[in-house]
Amino acid sequence: DRLICGDVGYGKTELAVRAAFKAVDNGKQVAVLAPTTVLAEQHQRTFSQRLAEFPFAVECLSRFRTAGEQKRILARLAEGGVDVVIGTHRLVSADVRFKDLGLVIIDEEQRFGVEHKERLKRLRREVDVLTMTATPIPRTLHLSLLGIRDISNLETPPPDRLAIETRIVRFDKQLIRNAILRELNREGQIYFVHNRVQNIQEIADRIKSMVPEVRVAVAHGQMAGDELEEAMLKFVRREADVLVATTIIESGLDIPNANTIFINQADNYGLADLHQLRGRVGRFKHRAYAYLLLDSDKQVSPTAARRLKAIEEFTELGAGFKIAMRDLEIRGAGNILGTQQSGHIAAVGYELYCQLLENAVREFSGQARRTPLEVAVDLPWTAYFPRDYVAGQRQRIEAYRRLARVRGLDRLDDFRQELRDRYGPAPEPAEWLLRLAELRLLATHWKLSTVHLEKAAESAAPTDVVLGYRNTKRIRELAERSKGRLVVVDEKSAYFRLRPAELEPLTMYRVVKGLLRV
Repeated sequence: DRLICGDVGYGKTELAVRAAFKAVDNGKQVAVLAPTTVLAEQHQRTFSQRLAEFPFAVECLSRFRTAGEQKRILARLAEGGVDVVIGTHRLVSADVRFKDLGLVIIDEEQRFGVEHKERLKRLRREVDVLTMTATPIPRTLHLSLLGIRDISNLETPPPDRLAIETRIVRFDKQLIRNAILRELNREGQIYFVHNRVQNIQEIADRIKSMVPEVRVAVAHGQMAGDELEEAMLKFVRREADVLVATTIIESGLDIPNANTIFINQADNYGLADLHQLRGRVGRFKHRAYAYLLLDSDKQVSPTAARRLKAIEEFTELGAGFKIAMRDLEIRGAGNILGTQQSGHIAAVGYELYCQLLENAVREFSGQARRTPLEVAVDLPWTAYFPRDYVAGQRQRIEAYRRLARVRGLDRLDDFRQELRDRYGPAPEPAEWLLRLAELRLLATHWKLSTVHLEKAAESAAPTDVVLGYRNTKRIRELAERSKGRLVVVDEKSAYFRLRPAELEPLTMYRVVKGLLRV
């Protein structure tokens, strides 16, 4: 069970191919898990080319395959007729059976849910797992280091590789036109990343009007499988000069000829995303350029400014670890992540390690220990992301995960806006999920531990909202504000009696929100 940390374009795929070869050569089957359909297809091409001289069968399971093809591949997989199977989350479906699985390779590990990886391990108790991730940036680390024991770092860049020149600029038509023409003059290709599906076509049209001679393709996750494949293949076959895409290209897409990337509204991305996206270019020996575009009339927040500064500052090869360190500084965890990752960090998990470290420092300096407060809000509302709203399983898991990580009301508003942009207006269950998240954030301010409803058995009996609290001073303050409606009953709980007219869900939400407002 080994984690390979290697910077973008350092040859993690090459390691995967060799590990797969050794396993198949010894009569075992190999499963390769990739986060996106596009990357799975690319891996299938790479593996097939590298193993072409050997009698090994390589197949790909993804939404680009018809139901009939998938059925045929699954049957051969169960009989042992397929040696290497590459796929997205489709590989962890219940109907996927292996004859003798020996190795599981997980690419871009931070983008899978824990339950997916655990299911793969359960397929065979004796299965080896090789996990690959680019830069150990905090997000990646805290999702992936939990319980992982062995870590290897890939620190040597491929020969002739040049650092990527990174520039932060305001959106400027002339600059974009010149950069595109420069790339075309050396027969290269260009990525333009715009993460709003709503107006991505508009952006493509703007590029076309800026540089009429350029051929533009558009790719985003809401396209039908065959359309997306066609757009990507167009770019791979060099039938398009510019690929206008969402962050669907973030994961491991390898097109050596693409050497200029524009990232629009770059202040909206995290460091991990920016580093991954920048790593899509400069994968051959030409000098590559990354332009981080900012809206010409928008102020950049201080945190976003520091993120962009870090990306601009650390452009040398293998900058991943330095970016990880700067990311930790920006987020306030201190400069603690060196290239040595042995010792207890791997055993206790990264997030806990940071928490232990911070608490130790606070103790030494005579401050109170800080523990993150989690609030359980359990109110009887139907709240979830429906399948027909957030379609893909991975996107849904990612949406839930990101919602759980939101730590402020302004961040919640940003998240709500992003959902609307990507998937359209939120249906009722999704709206209720966002309302619950809002109450959770308000409850955190009052240092509450739980918010739930207590209803007596007789239907005529009154209903109470019960607040579990941690801080006596805060709950008294809240009780005073409620004009006698919130009653503190013991050392742990306070009861807020609902009136009959307040039992309707929307009214109840407004009442509880009014009680907890900051």
